[in-house]
Amino acid sequence: MTLALVLAAGLALAVVLFVARPFLRDPTPVSDVLDEPSELEHRRLELVEERDRALAALKELEFDHRTGKVTDEDYRQQVGPLRRSAAAALRALELRTEAKHERIASGR
Repeated sequence: MTLALVLAAGLALAVVLFVARPFLRDPTPVSDVLDEPSELEHRRLELVEERDRALAALKELEFDHRTGKVTDEDYRQQVGPLRRSAAAALRALELRTEAKHERIASGR
């Protein structure tokens, strides 16, 4: 009876150690150097930042106009260039997305 308990405890310990082995080891990274974004990815990030800046500026201008901090004349002068900047960034991002989808669809 005692021998059976010792064998069962030894077997249970062996099973627990076998199952826990992957969690007990420190992972060895393949490389701890961060991947540098490609030039295309870097350009896409620049376009996203440009779009975000233009949209934030439009939002702030709209708020300032509604609260009376910006006159109607100043609003009309500033809103056009900001809208064009936001639209240009959005178009460039859209073209990049369409080109990416076309490359994927064509298998390249």
